Amino acid sequence: MDGEVVSGESYVDESMLSGEPVPVAKLVGAQVLAGTINQKGSLRMKARKVGAATLLAQIVRTVQDAQGSKAPVQKLVDKIAGVFVPIVIGIAIVSAIVWWIFGGEHAFTQGLLALVTVLVIACPCALGLATPTAIMAGMGKGAENGILIKDAESLERARNITAIVLDKTGTITEGKPEVVEAMGLEDAAVASALLLIESRSKHPLAEAVVRHLNNTRAASTLRVDHDGTADLTQFEDLTGKGVKATINGTPWMVGNRRLLEENGIAIGPEYRDTEKRWQEAAHTVIWFADAKAVRAAIAIADRIKPSAAEAIARLKDAGIKVYMQTGDSRRTAQAVAKAVGIEDFRSEVLPKDKAAFVTGLQQQGHVVAMVGDGINDSEALAKADVSIAMGQGSDIAMDVARMTLISTDLNTIPRAITLSRKTVSLIRQNLFWAFIYNVLGIPIAAGVLYPINGFLLDPMIAGAAMALSSVSVVSNSLRLKWVKLEK
Repeated sequence: MDGEVVSGESYVDESMLSGEPVPVAKLVGAQVLAGTINQKGSLRMKARKVGAATLLAQIVRTVQDAQGSKAPVQKLVDKIAGVFVPIVIGIAIVSAIVWWIFGGEHAFTQGLLALVTVLVIACPCALGLATPTAIMAGMGKGAENGILIKDAESLERARNITAIVLDKTGTITEGKPEVVEAMGLEDAAVASALLLIESRSKHPLAEAVVRHLNNTRAASTLRVDHDGTADLTQFEDLTGKGVKATINGTPWMVGNRRLLEENGIAIGPEYRDTEKRWQEAAHTVIWFADAKAVRAAIAIADRIKPSAAEAIARLKDAGIKVYMQTGDSRRTAQAVAKAVGIEDFRSEVLPKDKAAFVTGLQQQGHVVAMVGDGINDSEALAKADVSIAMGQGSDIAMDVARMTLISTDLNTIPRAITLSRKTVSLIRQNLFWAFIYNVLGIPIAAGVLYPINGFLLDPMIAGAAMALSSVSVVSNSLRLKWVKLEK
């Protein structure tokens, strides 16, 4: 159900719907949505929309409609087989008739042998194996490289991708706030006090601070205090601002700039330039101060995956246009896009906006791939020509997507496209050689060489040739096992 908060305070993780990685403060009167996750606080809500009327249910309906609207691609081998089989039967019958009319003393026997030989050598085993063997080899190769492919259609389509739309949170970034920089934590006493306070805080960003402090040498001395020797009193959690507490009689506060201003704490010049740099990089700044001055500052951000910039550069080098969409703020989106080399991005978008953007690219003639991990990406994934889900994402995203990347390494995306191109190339090679084999073999089986040199093809030899053609197609497909996908 969707509803409205009537009492209580908390932070709610809305990333699966909005794409915003930082949980949102919820006070009385705020809207809460089905599919979002409450953090440490307690909320009492009044239901406004129930069941099919919720935003989550609307997204699911849209996904189902989009999935049902897709038409399967007609396979090349089906077209060939649809023409090939009746032609071969016709050639076999015509060969028998010609032998019966002009075959002389053994006309009937030779005509029957010609009919059987044509049917045996033209048995469409090579044509029938050309596509499935290459597809099976391609899917196996994909699994070895952390790419799970649900159907052959997606494997074929991926080679034609001209535009790719990337979600930000959980796709380009790690999807979890982390401390990226800090000032003032060299002082063990300061780090120690901060660790004690943040370990009691309900704020979701406090967990990132605690993780960081537990991994630093400066905080190690405070773990004794954290176990109980320090006297922490007057702890006050101020939703939307931060935390105030007293440790051994000394007042401390942790929170945003607004909390400092309300308590008359000035930010010293040594912190101002750093704050400006952090804000330009779209980092969230947390201040730690005593009753007189700022003692430390921490920058928190959703880290960009190490492979993101390289993978995006590889996609652009392949002639694919790369777009980024996110429900996050424009400043954050701009900073991330700049860091990974994306020129075209959209910020503060809703799930339906992502789907509409994908449809717009398709109307411009693009073959569009969508990469995402959340419920908010599922509509766009369903609309895209090729849908790719990150393996650590939501169940609905992985259910909708036709490809799932087990690894968080974004270089898996260009590998998947390379795999598609090599697999389709193998299919075409298989079909070409199967076709050439039949073009050469069928006339010989029919007896066209008999008037020239008296040669007639034995049906047993024709059967061996047919088997050899199938073996050659399978062997060609298995070459994919040794193909490198790095380029």
